[in-house]
Amino acid sequence: MTSIYRTEAGRDRIRDWCSARLDAWQVPHERDVFSAGGAATHVVATGSPGPAGTTVVLVPGTDFNAAASLPLADALLAAGHRVVLLDVPGQPGLSSDERSLANGKLSWYGTWLDEVVNQVGDGRPVTVLGHSFGAAVALSASSAHIERLVLVSPGGLSSLRLPPALLAASAAWYLRPTPARSARLLRALHAPGREPRAELVEWMTLVARHARSSGAPGLAESRARKVPMTVVTGEHDVFLPPERLRPAVRRRLAGVELGVVPGAGHLVVEEFPERVAALVAPAPAR
Repeated sequence: MTSIYRTEAGRDRIRDWCSARLDAWQVPHERDVFSAGGAATHVVATGSPGPAGTTVVLVPGTDFNAAASLPLADALLAAGHRVVLLDVPGQPGLSSDERSLANGKLSWYGTWLDEVVNQVGDGRPVTVLGHSFGAAVALSASSAHIERLVLVSPGGLSSLRLPPALLAASAAWYLRPTPARSARLLRALHAPGREPRAELVEWMTLVARHARSSGAPGLAESRARKVPMTVVTGEHDVFLPPERLRPAVRRRLAGVELGVVPGAGHLVVEEFPERVAALVAPAPAR
């Protein structure tokens, strides 16, 4: 097996950070590890759906996981939803660290997510909320239990834009990681003038020091059933600006119009977790 981690000690540093953040989270929750797609999969479940709520399965983007997504989980809980946070296999976190599970195919991740949803949904419909790479995974799934997709700055619909300033910040962060370089990269992924939280700077520094990058997801071959979709991107998204993403959404997702979150960058889920939580529509009456 080829690991995403450079060393075993680095793997332990990453996993210790995740476990410590979840231990410190002041929200009652349950953690589990089970097999999906043949890969050990770590999930965190918390809350129960209120009268207007649903179960939201959160699929984070590249280099993110449950422990790095707690502000969004808090916002979803405050909106009355049950929340299931996933660590995607092959990404830094508490799931499988095998690098070649998917062989670069989003279809593998779609099948993986189908199995996860079938296990965590208790037989009830769920809403899948995917960010960036996580949205490309969501588009590749087809479980009958998925009743709605919320796709935030979605990968898998068009190629990413990589402006020179972002490439420079990314290369410096990856080749010679320091907290200052992590903060510089995160600022590029936020809207102008916004500062990343210190905890996320610490996390991204650990990722660059101890893990290997997984690269861009490529284009998704949508297997999703015809379910309601909400698709948004940040006004200042450097990877997927509205003018680039809008025609791809219209072309690939017939009948869906792109929404724009004002004052947000690529990390909409970090900058405006409450706005993202508000995109999750109440479950239909049954």
